[in-house]
Amino acid sequence: MALDAETRDQLIDAVRRFVAERLRPIEAQVSENDAVPDEIVAEMRELGLFGLSIPEEYGGLGLSMEEECLVGIELGRTSPAFRSTFGTNVGIGSQGLVMFGSEAQKAKWLPGIASGEIVTSFALTEPEAGSDSASVRTGAERDGEFYVLNGTKRYITNANKAQLFTVMARTDPANKGAGGISAFLVPRDLAGLSVGKPEKKMGQQGAHICDVNFDNVRVPAANRIGEEGQGFRVAMQVLDRGRLHISAVCVGVAERLIADCVVYAAERKQFGAPIASFQLIQGMIADSKTETLAARALTLETARKRDHGAGVTLEAAAAKYFASEMVGRVADRAVQIFGGAGYVADHGIERLYRDVRIFRIYEGASQIQQIVIARETMKRGG
Repeated sequence: MALDAETRDQLIDAVRRFVAERLRPIEAQVSENDAVPDEIVAEMRELGLFGLSIPEEYGGLGLSMEEECLVGIELGRTSPAFRSTFGTNVGIGSQGLVMFGSEAQKAKWLPGIASGEIVTSFALTEPEAGSDSASVRTGAERDGEFYVLNGTKRYITNANKAQLFTVMARTDPANKGAGGISAFLVPRDLAGLSVGKPEKKMGQQGAHICDVNFDNVRVPAANRIGEEGQGFRVAMQVLDRGRLHISAVCVGVAERLIADCVVYAAERKQFGAPIASFQLIQGMIADSKTETLAARALTLETARKRDHGAGVTLEAAAAKYFASEMVGRVADRAVQIFGGAGYVADHGIERLYRDVRIFRIYEGASQIQQIVIARETMKRGG
């Protein structure tokens, strides 16, 4: 249910001020320490950021997709690691439960997810299953009122902090495709579940990804989301929403980079004049602004379509594809405009350049988005 305009504007303004006053000043610290301070996480909980997409009856803010995207754009104006702190609760870690969970499952888990007391993770990717998500090998064998899970998940965001995992596992070994996969809610404290050390990454220090290992983990059958064989459907619908969220964050990062470039270009002088007066610099700023406006328009239009009940698999893939590729180009131009200053750490441009690279990979690599866009276009006949 959408907020009234005044409440929505108050929320966006509160997030904007939180980003500007609390998050941007500590970006370098978070990157250096590879950790978001506990007091910042507490403030995120107080703002309701962990429950942006959780229905109000379970303690969340219950934002529409458009409202979530507008908040995502504001959150994109700082290091993406901050958003990642609660991003799995808002998106892929909770939405399978929101969309397909039983009333009993929702009542048990969603209030804690909305408050941030429970951190969630989405465990789909494996050593042999990433872009080819239908080839999941982690097995879930039925044993009375339990399923016994065995396997390994890889690059799982927030795994080292998560208390609850949404896990995709194969319940039908004879079915090697998507129809053999089911979805499960797996609490971290179950015997046999272990989490590896955080990986060292190119960017987004402060946001962690880890392996998650399942060694004869007994999961109650009551924790299955939906029916057996519906796991791939759950995953794809969760990713449709997640792709729009990521698109919005990409727009926010691009807008931040453009604003930084405009300030720097007005101050930096070469050949006796501000570099902003040079047409080749203006051209890079113009290209960045145009692409960002296009990504913003596509993202918000698609979000509104989804809010009105339309199927947006094609449009969500197109938004994520365009926005994630766009922000990479904007970041590259920003380094160029800043020159040597963009290559060193002082201005944070090189950090954002590294941070945005992952947007073209997770929640569906650009090449997967191209496949989805082409497939859905052909289904629609053009």
